[in-house]
Amino acid sequence: MTVSQSDFRAALLDPKAQRPSGLSDGKGDNAGRRFDVYRNNVAVSLTEALETAFPVVAKLVGTQNFKTLAGAFLRAHPPASPLMMFYGSELPAFIAAFPPTREIGYLPDVARLELALRQSYHAADAQPINPAVLETTPTETLMASRVGLAPSLRLIRSPWPIHAIWRFNMVEGAAKPEMAAEDIAVLRMEFDPEPVLLGPGMADFVEALTNGRALGEAVESASLSPDFDLGRTLALLLAHECIISIGEMT
Repeated sequence: MTVSQSDFRAALLDPKAQRPSGLSDGKGDNAGRRFDVYRNNVAVSLTEALETAFPVVAKLVGTQNFKTLAGAFLRAHPPASPLMMFYGSELPAFIAAFPPTREIGYLPDVARLELALRQSYHAADAQPINPAVLETTPTETLMASRVGLAPSLRLIRSPWPIHAIWRFNMVEGAAKPEMAAEDIAVLRMEFDPEPVLLGPGMADFVEALTNGRALGEAVESASLSPDFDLGRTLALLLAHECIISIGEMT
């Protein structure tokens, strides 16, 4: 009897499932025990990959609970690529719907932040502009221009203090989180992504640029927050080498 690929995969990812019938080794002997060992190794490897990718989520829910979460997740979302660096992109949405975790309101957004850090790390490199371009370009031309941002930049907007939660669990001596909405930009210089807490209007500004709006339109959008500081925002993006192009709108 030939074992179908779907049956094999389903049994491989579910430790409670029966072994597929008809398993044999190269000599024609029953390979049931070998399958059990392989199944355990696969589950352990995928769980470890998720724990490495989402350390704060794992810490917040606890070791045993995370194993339960990971087990349910890997059965619902088996790897689509042999590259483990891409595994787990569906976890934030899964956490939001998974009965044991869906009442932990901040947890999906913490997972989004951790996913953004990993995505930023693996994003393509890009050459930043010379900051002098901003000083030498006429203001009218500059405000009508599109600003290209680095592929590594990620923006996360949350009603929860996820930056503070992340720091409290990852940075020794970090302050205990206080309830507040937070906007975070994941910025990467060279190879080290960093979550940066954004001030008033900054997320609106970055979001507008990401959506292809002209610089002037982005400023107008951000200025709905009375404390928006354009100079501080541009300084932050330049310091982290996030601005990679400035060109006329087409």
